[in-house]
Amino acid sequence: MNAGKPPFAGFDLVGFWVDSDYARREYVEPAPSPETTVAVEAELGYKLPASYIALMQTQNGGIPAHGRFPTDQPTSWAEDHVAISAFKGIGFGKQWSLCGSLGSRFKIEEWDYPDIGVYFGDCPSAGHDMIALDYRACGPSGEPCVVHVNQEADYRITPLAADFETFVRGLVHASEYEDDPEDVKHDALAHVRSAPFNTRLQKLCDQWPDPEMPANIRRLAETIVEDRGYFTLHADANSHLMYATQFLLLSHSRPVRSKEGFMQSYPGVIAMVGSAHFGTGAWAPGFVEDWFQARAMAGDLLQADNQWRLSPDFSARVLQSLRNGDEGGA
Repeated sequence: MNAGKPPFAGFDLVGFWVDSDYARREYVEPAPSPETTVAVEAELGYKLPASYIALMQTQNGGIPAHGRFPTDQPTSWAEDHVAISAFKGIGFGKQWSLCGSLGSRFKIEEWDYPDIGVYFGDCPSAGHDMIALDYRACGPSGEPCVVHVNQEADYRITPLAADFETFVRGLVHASEYEDDPEDVKHDALAHVRSAPFNTRLQKLCDQWPDPEMPANIRRLAETIVEDRGYFTLHADANSHLMYATQFLLLSHSRPVRSKEGFMQSYPGVIAMVGSAHFGTGAWAPGFVEDWFQARAMAGDLLQADNQWRLSPDFSARVLQSLRNGDEGGA
């Protein structure tokens, strides 16, 4: 941080944020007023860094264009860096904001994250690791450092930056860590072809009447890797087919009572299952939520008897697409 200078002096914040419908819907709050900032600080119990407030004046929460921060030790994300998928805005209105329903205090009180300060940075793991302002050394009114907290490793804390501005200035684009595309594709194909299913996915497949379901899922994953070069799901037709397949498996196992219930169950099927198992390793909730809403509006997802089901016609199309290896509009 530059002592005596305004936050981010000489730093180009133009283009810092990614503009998307999902970001605006889930993260972006109106610019924080002094009154809102004071109220948020009171609820959190910590004074926010001036640099955090300054950044939120450019856009109050959202997805950064540069979402990687180098480290000198391995983390749950990679050997030499961490990933941040979104910054929480200063406010109460959006569920992901600092004081939203899924904000900083939620992570401490409901997910048992250590009460070291303010959890401001979401990661691609859907809550299984976080970026935080750590006030342990400076006190609640001091200048906190920035740390990475990994829930999956007994909440291991890894120091990242001496202060928030240093963290923001140190962010780099994901392309800085990209391997040779052909090597990535080769490894991804090997993974989807042979990585074992996690216990939950295997159980869901065992309960499904068609024994070819595991092979169909792997074939769809191969198609996704061939198209994209790695295994990840977005808003394309093949990703939609995989969302529909997971919904079929989950709803066949037990009733899906709500969209929120489906979203809560989704990560444990193929997304956040550990690198040793068949899975994408990360997920974007907005894509899955958009698929659910689009299918409901189209009449392909129906709600009756306090549960959601795919319509018979749509289910048949999904299964036919899986068997044939085509997209099928799922």
